[in-house]
Amino acid sequence: MQRENLRENMLLGMGNPLLDISATVDKEFLTKYNMKENNAILADESHKNLYSEMIEKYKAEFIAGGSVQNSLRVAQWLLQKPKVTTFFGCVGTDKYSQILKDKAKADGVNVVYQYNDKVPTGTCAVLITGTNRSLCANLAAANCFTIDHIRDAENRKLLENAQYFYISGFFITVSPQSILEVAKHALANDRPFIMNLSAPFISQFYKEPLMQVMPYIDLLFGNETEAETFATEQNFGTKDLKEIALKICKLPKQNENRPRVCVITTGHNPVILAREGKISEFPVDVLSKDKLVDTNGAGDAFAGGFLSQYIQGQSLDVCVRCGIWAASQIVQRSGCTFSGKATFQP
Repeated sequence: MQRENLRENMLLGMGNPLLDISATVDKEFLTKYNMKENNAILADESHKNLYSEMIEKYKAEFIAGGSVQNSLRVAQWLLQKPKVTTFFGCVGTDKYSQILKDKAKADGVNVVYQYNDKVPTGTCAVLITGTNRSLCANLAAANCFTIDHIRDAENRKLLENAQYFYISGFFITVSPQSILEVAKHALANDRPFIMNLSAPFISQFYKEPLMQVMPYIDLLFGNETEAETFATEQNFGTKDLKEIALKICKLPKQNENRPRVCVITTGHNPVILAREGKISEFPVDVLSKDKLVDTNGAGDAFAGGFLSQYIQGQSLDVCVRCGIWAASQIVQRSGCTFSGKATFQP
């Protein structure tokens, strides 16, 4: 059922558009490239043969990816009205960026890429071992995003018309300046600014830019590993996820009229939601092992499901339930993909 208040360009997302190269591999392959299960890293010199070896050795699939773009695609699937979401990110001028654009547009996202003709479109190796996944991103063009893109007159209009803003923690490695500009715009216009912790390395190695933007964050997503790493880096002195969520809510905040909400997903354990000093927990439908195909994209799908309801003014409880529903659909398929009509009932 479409709600009357949906319009184009309500939710603006910024992130790294990547083409996922996904394959089921053995643990030795992970070890060879110094990768861990359920982790996400940026590629370095030691990973230069990873992508070609994956394609040669294993049955690799090419899937449209990039955390925020995935979340927006899932939100669009649930919203059933095209172009409610808009996406900014940087790609190369090559066949990979065309695949990405076609896929995201087919799913209803208004894709507004910045193009770089010197660097190829970014890719992300998705190594699946059983029900775990490990990510290694070669950002390439995604790393070339510049603030000029959000200052361009046409794009500025999109920024000014958007009511909600969602940016991945991953994007902090690319353009913290752009994130702060959007965050300050959201604050000045009293519009929700939403981020995701994205991966443990963001809290570890990009602490300063992350904490610069933290006061603007109205809603923060993360999984248990990301939340624990953040807590360690910030010297919270606890590994209790509920405590951590509450402490994140209490970190200094610019817009005190909008208390921060923190949502932590914990795999098949209940989702933790902290707001105004209180914790709510939401059970997750545990799927049988034979239904679990690929956990890559579960977090993106959760955020997309949550945001699809959040921008319609639904209660946080409905938002979380929709996030859980979306994630449970996505893990039954390869990559962050879906088919047919979304059947979530608020």
